[in-house]
Amino acid sequence: MSSTDNTGSSGKRTRLVLAALPLAIFAGMAAIFFVMLTDPDRDTSEIPSALIGTKAPYRDLEPLAGAMKGGAQVPALTAESGKGKLTLVNFWASWCVPCRQEHPVILALSKDPRLNVVGVNYKDGSENALRFLGELGNPFSAIGLDPVGKMAIDWGVYGIPESYLVGPDGTILYKKVGPFDDRSLKDGLYPAIEKALGTPAQAG
Repeated sequence: MSSTDNTGSSGKRTRLVLAALPLAIFAGMAAIFFVMLTDPDRDTSEIPSALIGTKAPYRDLEPLAGAMKGGAQVPALTAESGKGKLTLVNFWASWCVPCRQEHPVILALSKDPRLNVVGVNYKDGSENALRFLGELGNPFSAIGLDPVGKMAIDWGVYGIPESYLVGPDGTILYKKVGPFDDRSLKDGLYPAIEKALGTPAQAG
């Protein structure tokens, strides 16, 4: 066989390898995504956030006038609301069905003395928000109105309910998309609280 034949065969093999490479990469990525989506131990609602480890982008929001807790008007959510406290920031609305389902969990978390629970009322009407809290109870030590979603954009909210655990120094430690359930509390929020404070979190 001449050197020309060898060169031609080598070139064909190279072209075949290059042609198959994109298909192999696609097949590998598809396999990874399939495993991630079908893994029964993976909580797909706990979406990584680029803000984890960064300072929480608080805004000074307007209060929900008429919202009461312990006989007193609940103050507005501001940059000072979580200062020096381990704080759970919960984005919610009265029109949000999963928010209603999650609310008993948020109420229970508000009774944990380690946590300061604050709320961001997202694209809602004040009367509807007050009716929601009046019916289900108010877990929030501070509430801010986010009528057009500006603060939600700052925080990278995907969809409500959505919650963020913020350290006493203002650093975002944990993010939960969707309503909390027993699994996400046990495997997500409680370990994050324990890590932040070095003590076991109090469930319910």
